[in-house]
Amino acid sequence: MAKKILIIEDDSAFQKALKKSLEREEYEVSAVSDGDTGIRAASEERPDLILLDIILPKKSGFEVMKYISSKPELASIPVIVLTNLEGSNDMEKMLTMGAQAFLVKANYSIKEIVDVIKRILK
Repeated sequence: MAKKILIIEDDSAFQKALKKSLEREEYEVSAVSDGDTGIRAASEERPDLILLDIILPKKSGFEVMKYISSKPELASIPVIVLTNLEGSNDMEKMLTMGAQAFLVKANYSIKEIVDVIKRILK
């Protein structure tokens, strides 16, 4: 059965490219572009993995992460933070809240991001 991945990302070009690459790897992918919808989608879909941006409309990635880690039924879902913020405080904060990985978009190709996802989902 295909693993489900939820992308919470407001950059539509990046979101589409990532979604297409993941679908080529036969993952079932849904994508939303704001934190509120992301929380709803995570609760309803129970994905196998969440890709989360930090700077989002409506609710920030931090608020989404806080929500996910506070719900026992969602807390075990691996979260990969994808952002352009390189602040080590942000990284530390997200990893402390339970993120599995913190990737700065500018430093990774989509293929490299997909490789990290495959590793985490094995």
